[in-house]
Amino acid sequence: MENIILVKGKVKYPLTLDPGVWIFDDRKVDLTTYFDQEHEVVNELEAYTKSVSEHWDREIKEGAIYPPINKSVKKFEKEKILNGTFAIPVKYFIQNAEPAEEATSVTFLLSNGEEHSLPIEDVVKGLFGFSFNGKPLKENGPVHFYYGNGSNRENPITNIQGISIS
Repeated sequence: MENIILVKGKVKYPLTLDPGVWIFDDRKVDLTTYFDQEHEVVNELEAYTKSVSEHWDREIKEGAIYPPINKSVKKFEKEKILNGTFAIPVKYFIQNAEPAEEATSVTFLLSNGEEHSLPIEDVVKGLFGFSFNGKPLKENGPVHFYYGNGSNRENPITNIQGISIS
C-alpha cells in the first residue's frame, strides 16, 4: 500500500493511483528530454479523430493491409522502458477526479507528515515522475512532482504519499 496514492478532497470522484502501472501508459513522457523540448498544446480529441479518420481512409483505399512488425523497433522500445526515466502529466488525474468549482489548491501529503500546497493551475501543468533509470521511485517516492516549466527539475517535490484538493 505504500506505493498507492489517494486523491481526495473537493472532488467528484476520489481516485486511487498506482504509479507502478504507468510504465505501460502511452501518456508517459521521457523526463530526461521533456524540459529541453518545445511543447505544443494539442487538442487530444481532435488528434484522435484525425488519426482514426486517416486510418479509415487508408483501409478504404488500400484494404486492411498491416505492415510486418519490425522486431528491432520492439526491442528498442523494450530497452527504453527498462532503462528510461519517465513522468506522466498530472492533468489527466486531476481532470478524472473532477474537482469542485470552488477548488483552488492541491496539497501534496508527504511521508514525513509535511504538506506542500500549490495552486491547482500550477499542478495541472505539472508532471509526476515515477521512474528513474528503469526503476520505480521507492526511496523517496512513489512519485515526484515537477512544475511544467521545469523550474524545480533538479529539486522536485518528493515523498508524495497523498493528494488533497481543496
